[in-house]
Amino acid sequence: MIAAGSQAPAFRLRHSQYHDVALDDFAGKRLVVVFYVADWHPVCTRQLLRYCELLPELRRLGAKLVAISADTIWSHTAFASAYQLPFALLSDDCPRGNTAQAYGVKGAERGLCVIDTEGTIGWTATFPDAIDPGVDGVLNALER
Repeated sequence: MIAAGSQAPAFRLRHSQYHDVALDDFAGKRLVVVFYVADWHPVCTRQLLRYCELLPELRRLGAKLVAISADTIWSHTAFASAYQLPFALLSDDCPRGNTAQAYGVKGAERGLCVIDTEGTIGWTATFPDAIDPGVDGVLNALER
């Protein structure tokens, strides 16, 4: 995974058919970036639902959250609707996995990244696809 202290790689990914989301949209804000394996994956579903519960704490700590996978916007739309996910699911499908690779997340790994208000990586971690990384690392990074 990309090293703490590095500048966060820029991205512009599709959130819907008509709307893109870019790293620049979060300029001056803290951002938690979640790289997950796939929509509908049982561990990913539990992980993203846990982040729904975490959102009030993230807001208190001044952070936003986006989740990125290589699934299409159509899959993201259905998945977000089914679970009423209140944060953006971004499609890293064109070219497939390009943004994940820029952040150092490989293949079927999960990655977590906290970006500070200046666009600098503050904390990162990767996990195998079968492991739910929980929230402690993210919270500890934001509280520092």
